[in-house]
Amino acid sequence: MAAATVSLEQIDWENPEQIGLWQDAWQRFRRNPIAVGGLIFVCLLVLDALLAPLLVTLHLIADPLKQNVANSYASFSLQHLLGTDYLGRDLLSRVMFGARISLAIGLTVQVIYLLIGGTIGLVSGYLGGRVDNLLMRFVDIWYAFPDLLFLLVVVAVFKPSLFVIFGAIGIIGWVDLARLIRGQVLSLKEKEFVEGARAAGSGPSKIILRHLLPNTLGPIIVSLTFGIPRAIFLEATLSYLGVGIPPPTPSWGIMIQDGYQAIFAYPHQVLVPALALAITMLSFSFIGDGLRDAIDPRMRR
Repeated sequence: MAAATVSLEQIDWENPEQIGLWQDAWQRFRRNPIAVGGLIFVCLLVLDALLAPLLVTLHLIADPLKQNVANSYASFSLQHLLGTDYLGRDLLSRVMFGARISLAIGLTVQVIYLLIGGTIGLVSGYLGGRVDNLLMRFVDIWYAFPDLLFLLVVVAVFKPSLFVIFGAIGIIGWVDLARLIRGQVLSLKEKEFVEGARAAGSGPSKIILRHLLPNTLGPIIVSLTFGIPRAIFLEATLSYLGVGIPPPTPSWGIMIQDGYQAIFAYPHQVLVPALALAITMLSFSFIGDGLRDAIDPRMRR
């Protein structure tokens, strides 16, 4: 009894040190310097993607589509900081505009992942029984298709375009997210707060959207963050193979392909877009690692 009294007296009731889940996660995320560094680079990349057209309008950077064959493979200069490619196009400008394509692909594909995988995972996990068995067998069949082969078939049938790439990459990568959400829902749907909502007369849709989905956001956010570099790499792979974003639209994969023909004489033609691609993928991976550690309560120090 005395011990209990002492412990109660030691509590500062006027200044309780209680913070929310997301505030606590943000504080722990900030203590991860690698994750913060990745976040800073991604913010700069987003800023670049937003401001690149304005910089062209203000003539601060060259038009990425403007050709000058007489000035092909130009060396570094004040006019072309990273030189020009085989058609005389400014390399720096094309790298900056390539970030717009990569970010658009990475973020849009995650929305498709969430719409397809999230819906299937939530419905399958909550309803269970025959519906769960049917949906999971469909997921298993879809999972059996080789990703790259499926992409090549879709692009060959519908012809390469930005929207075809969005859809093709989006419909092949939702399987892992669906399985993840289903597992989370299976572990949550028997909890007391769900039983209470069900006893209060809440319907399945209300329970799924207001109780189950918010409690699975942590793993979902981490999974989508890791999915961004995968989507970016798939787009770059298709562009490098010549079946991705159609030229002359700037894409890091296309730039690597264009520079490969002169890789020994002008290696920076390949290294610059390759480094941009690698650093972007690493940054999102670092952010994903940081979010996973920050959201997981078992990682609390």
